[in-house]
Amino acid sequence: MPQTQFEDEDGTLSMLRDSVAAFAERFPGAERLRARRALGQDLDREVWTAMAEAGWTGLLLPEDLGGAGLGCREQAVLSESLGRALATEPLVQLAVLSGALLADAPAGAERGRLAEGIADGSLIVSPAWQAMDGTPTEITATAQGDQIRLNGKAQLVSAATSANDFLVRATLGAEALLVSVPATGVAVAERPTVDGATLGSVTLDTVVPAANVIARGERVAALFDRAVELARLTLAAELAGLASRALEITVDYTKQRVQFGKPIASFQALQHRMVDMWGEAEFACCAVVNAADALTEAPDRAASLAVLAAKARAGDAATSVTRKAIQLHGAMGFTDECDIGLYMKRAVTLNATLGNPEALRLHFLALERAA
Repeated sequence: MPQTQFEDEDGTLSMLRDSVAAFAERFPGAERLRARRALGQDLDREVWTAMAEAGWTGLLLPEDLGGAGLGCREQAVLSESLGRALATEPLVQLAVLSGALLADAPAGAERGRLAEGIADGSLIVSPAWQAMDGTPTEITATAQGDQIRLNGKAQLVSAATSANDFLVRATLGAEALLVSVPATGVAVAERPTVDGATLGSVTLDTVVPAANVIARGERVAALFDRAVELARLTLAAELAGLASRALEITVDYTKQRVQFGKPIASFQALQHRMVDMWGEAEFACCAVVNAADALTEAPDRAASLAVLAAKARAGDAATSVTRKAIQLHGAMGFTDECDIGLYMKRAVTLNATLGNPEALRLHFLALERAA
């Protein structure tokens, strides 16, 4: 079945896959998702703590900030495996995106506190920087002596209720800021998403110490460009894992489902459809490998193009494969008790996160033509 293929001389990637397989036995993805949805929680703290103990929340963070100091290939394999396991905790936003913003920021006490908290799981640090359409939101900052007042509203915030701190992108006059804001006293509202998770809106009318400014000036845009790029690669890998696992589940089901005295997997029309699904998942995995290799070897414009292509292809593949999987399951595929529907809903949500395929392809063309 489709799977990302990287060189693995020291066995690190195999160990990551094995660790996720063992994790999935302790915390079955579909079961934990249904339980969290029933309780109306935006984060399963037990699952998150287990992820931190496994070292996954600090995988990309440097060792001097408490992380593992690993790279894009390791993150891709981890995220692909988590997608296969239907582990739905927002690792991309709370660890990859937040971690990347902090890893490349100037050294400072606040940066160190947040990064170490992400790595050991003691802090939930959620980026709050988007408007409803996914573009950077308008949050204004005003200097008040040794403090800064922040006013504005951010949408699409992961784990908004569970967060300890928010990483806010704001503007002080003409200068961009990256500021940490404690969650206490911040107004939060949540809404459910397609896959049973929640996203929050965070309304800021908050005063924080000037020492909470983590980065400023042109560096802020560069930090977000790099962090979003890593997050998109991670999302692409997770989407590829969702597609691959949905295909496996469907193949197993069609071998067991009997119609007209024989397994439906023996019907040529269905075999053709599953071959098409295999091709979509395989190309998604290949695109992820290409992007991870490009970012590892030379994080330049060509690597950025590869990431955009991988996220677009993996998003298309995951939504297409999971929808076809539901069709091949028949009427039961539409029921909430059938796990395959959860894979489709998860694919739809991740596909829309940080750019849908159409938006990413337009971005790809603009970047390519700008050269």
